[in-house]
Amino acid sequence: MAAKSLYICQSCGSEQRKWQGQCPDCHEWNCISEQAVEITGFRNQKQTSIGNALSPEPITEINSKDTPRRVTHIEELDRVLGGGLVRGSAVLIGGDPGIGKSTLLLQASAKLAEHHGTVLYITGEESARQVHLRGERIDALHEDLQLTTSCDLEAMLSTIAKFKPHTVIIDSIQTTVTSQLSSAPGTVSQVRDCAAALIASAKQLGHALILVGHVTKDGSIAGPRVLEHMVDAVLYFEGDRGHNHRVLRAVKNRFGPAGEIGVFEMSDKGLTGIRDASRLFLAERAVDVPGSVVVACMEGTRPILVEIQALVAPTVYATPKRSTVGVDATRVAMLTAVLERRVGIPLGTQDIYVNVVGGVKLSEPASDLGVVLAILSAFQEKPLPSDLVVFGEVGLTGEIRAVGAPEARAKEAANLGFSQLLLPQGNFTRVQEANIAAILRPSKEGKDWQSMPAKHLSSAVQLAF
Repeated sequence: MAAKSLYICQSCGSEQRKWQGQCPDCHEWNCISEQAVEITGFRNQKQTSIGNALSPEPITEINSKDTPRRVTHIEELDRVLGGGLVRGSAVLIGGDPGIGKSTLLLQASAKLAEHHGTVLYITGEESARQVHLRGERIDALHEDLQLTTSCDLEAMLSTIAKFKPHTVIIDSIQTTVTSQLSSAPGTVSQVRDCAAALIASAKQLGHALILVGHVTKDGSIAGPRVLEHMVDAVLYFEGDRGHNHRVLRAVKNRFGPAGEIGVFEMSDKGLTGIRDASRLFLAERAVDVPGSVVVACMEGTRPILVEIQALVAPTVYATPKRSTVGVDATRVAMLTAVLERRVGIPLGTQDIYVNVVGGVKLSEPASDLGVVLAILSAFQEKPLPSDLVVFGEVGLTGEIRAVGAPEARAKEAANLGFSQLLLPQGNFTRVQEANIAAILRPSKEGKDWQSMPAKHLSSAVQLAF
């Protein structure tokens, strides 16, 4: 048995013969590390093995009924999962250290144990006493919640086979190791093989599996990207340490809508789900202030109103600064160029700062119109109407393009007392057919509901101001 060293990319798992600064496969920098591997022999290229034949069946005869789910009785978590945990599914959840992953899973474990039976919680980072103290603090203790500490994969699989729980939680997959490999914990080979064995056990025995994953500096789950393809759902726990609320986002879900979010509020009693997230994000909004606008966004199937703020000030550098929090800086720079070119606003000598209040991260193009109006309001020192909500995608020619789910956005705005809606011309008919004014209450000021369609950015500016 011989041993040699290989250089393995910690991002994509590719093997290289020598160290390189950049991985040639995934093009990530500083991600290749040396690992020792054992060579047991050479595989004969001419030898082939013939396995047992599979038994395919017509797709029309496959049972297509809904897969039964186990609800966690945490409404926001069930929303993100698509209605609850599916039997035999594997869920990967990641987030920054201390963001609340273990707290949420301990609360969910206690609820699942109370309503469905045995839950096995295996922790490799904390002692059983630490987890028990947290459970006492957040009132998440139940006799059917079985807790153990281990990092050994073989011991985990034996324990799962013995107790046959309906849900297994591994905290975390980066600390799990198998004796079949000589590499260190957290390496690509250990994470990949341990996750594959745990997922295979879940599929065979029928229990739901939840894996906790560490994240890298850029916020993605550490380890090979293949890990995200192996599981059925990938959830990211997001949040700003300066705020009490947390956002659980589904970036992949084979049993529900991807992009769905759940909003939680962190307290000394644990995480509490927030049904009316828009009120939370707009609770401290200042009205009649230049540079502030409310935007109707869609997160999965959920409409949310958030405040976008902008600040415009003369630059002291040769190149004006474009700084953003919560929105893509490249897109803000593009929208600034559109505003300068198509509307004639001189922003070439101005520093521009854009912030999404509350630590929310917006990725959909429907926030374009809000960003443009916030920048224009800050530049002109002219506030927008306090009862105005906007949404729409802005193109390079200045046109305002239609976006999805305009009725849900309009209903959310009207429910919160807003009476004016600035929207793309292409969405106006669908909002009118929804008859928002008839089915929802008027604004607090008693104003009638008003939908203002705009086809171009210049007309939207005239309607807004």
